[in-house]
Amino acid sequence: MNRLTVSGSPHVHDVMSVKSVMWGVVISLIPAMMVSFWYFGLGAIFVTAVAIVSCLVFEYLIQKFLLKETPTITDGSAMITGILLAFNVPSSLPWWQIMIGSAVAIGIGKMSFGGLGKNPFNPALVGRVFLLISFPVDMTSWPTAIENRFVFFDAATGPTSLGVLKENLMAGETVPDIISKLPSYQEMFIGQMNGSLGEVSAFALLLGGIYMLYRKIITWHIPFSFVASAVIFSGILWMVNPAMYIDPMFHILAGGMLLGAIYMATDMVTSPMTPAGMLVFGVGCGLLTILIRVFGAYPEGVSFAILIMNAFVPLINRGFKPKRFGGK
Repeated sequence: MNRLTVSGSPHVHDVMSVKSVMWGVVISLIPAMMVSFWYFGLGAIFVTAVAIVSCLVFEYLIQKFLLKETPTITDGSAMITGILLAFNVPSSLPWWQIMIGSAVAIGIGKMSFGGLGKNPFNPALVGRVFLLISFPVDMTSWPTAIENRFVFFDAATGPTSLGVLKENLMAGETVPDIISKLPSYQEMFIGQMNGSLGEVSAFALLLGGIYMLYRKIITWHIPFSFVASAVIFSGILWMVNPAMYIDPMFHILAGGMLLGAIYMATDMVTSPMTPAGMLVFGVGCGLLTILIRVFGAYPEGVSFAILIMNAFVPLINRGFKPKRFGGK
């Protein structure tokens, strides 16, 4: 009797291999990486290099000496985790904190569940949230774009656009008064604003997303439903009270919404299997992001929203099962 052995995700229904998919994602990240290097210079290069190398080293050591497995660091998945972790932190973060974040991302977020295809949560976001909780001051000190391209340490810092909005609203100001203190939407689109490395250029992120759609590495379901639900929810709030709630375009361009929607929510291991499930997942991510941004204590909510929805993926998969082969 023949037995069918089903391995862990990701399951690729194509001629592509997991390795080719992972390296395709790495290629798509190059535009955003180049923009971060341009705006944050040496600090961005240093942070990215440390994150990538430490993720590769930790995965190699854990597989080789703890799990007694053949290391698979050449498949590109550890490199993606390193790049995305770097994209979620400031360019001024100390090297040892980056290494701690990498250890948590690989050791706890990925390898503790058995490695690629078995982790329920996005590893880079696990590392990012751990760093935010453990080192809140360093994780919320944002070097000013352009001004610090050749500075490693003691860079001039300033708040993100989301931070400016949250801080001034809590001080009693209205949105029309705050808008003059924010970057223009054109500046936000090209990336000239404070923030994490990977959230500063909507244009570069969209280029990467288009490339992945063309290569069929991702589908449109999660990015579209993520952003659309955030736009609709924030748009309703804005129409109800424009003095207290800012317009949807700000929420798209500010912070890590596009980074999360295109790269981290679409992780094939931690997202639903079916198109209908992906739409539900994306809507949940978008709604939670706006809820946290508007009503929560943190100015940003993308990381928390995706991790919360990662926990619901098994339930979503049960509710939106694909049609069984041969079934009616």
